[in-house]
Amino acid sequence: MSDSLGLVGVRMHFAPGEEICAQDEDADYVYRLIDGAVRTTRLLSDGRRQVGEFYYPGDLFGLESGDRHRFSAEALGACEVLMVKRVSPSRTGADRDRFERAVWAGTTTELQRAQEHMMLLSRTTAIEKVASFLLHVVGRDRAETATLPMTRQDMGDYLGLTIETVSRMLGRLQADGIVEFAGCRHFRVRQHIALSRLAVA
Repeated sequence: MSDSLGLVGVRMHFAPGEEICAQDEDADYVYRLIDGAVRTTRLLSDGRRQVGEFYYPGDLFGLESGDRHRFSAEALGACEVLMVKRVSPSRTGADRDRFERAVWAGTTTELQRAQEHMMLLSRTTAIEKVASFLLHVVGRDRAETATLPMTRQDMGDYLGLTIETVSRMLGRLQADGIVEFAGCRHFRVRQHIALSRLAVA
């Protein structure tokens, strides 16, 4: 089955928390997220978990320069994924060109994300990191109201903060009237300028 980019693969459904690919597993496939959200994680040698990135519909993930996956990928909620073979003898002509263009675009996007993540981690204070993260989410959704498909622990492991610090910073932003949460996963930016100033303080 093909998708909107013309990529040909197998559509698979994954339940919340289900593993899509495992760290150090053979990287036989690349993945295009059709619906839902995915996180990539890596277990470090000291037992800590690092969240590499969050992916949303239309994103490619599982792109590797080597033969094995450096990160595991897990469904944050129910999701649908197109699994595309990295190497396929039947991929010729236009199909091969579409695949190569998609991989090139995906690799470029991954590099940009890695650079943005490094910049985010380099921010000095916890409030800067959390404010920057929320601005990124709002910018992705292109709306003043946005959804956080990840947990507070996921955010902490992505930002290099503890779950307690993430929760405290989110509570501070809400208490100051800068953001307003409806439950744990949905929020609205009430003072965009104030949030932007905190992100670059």
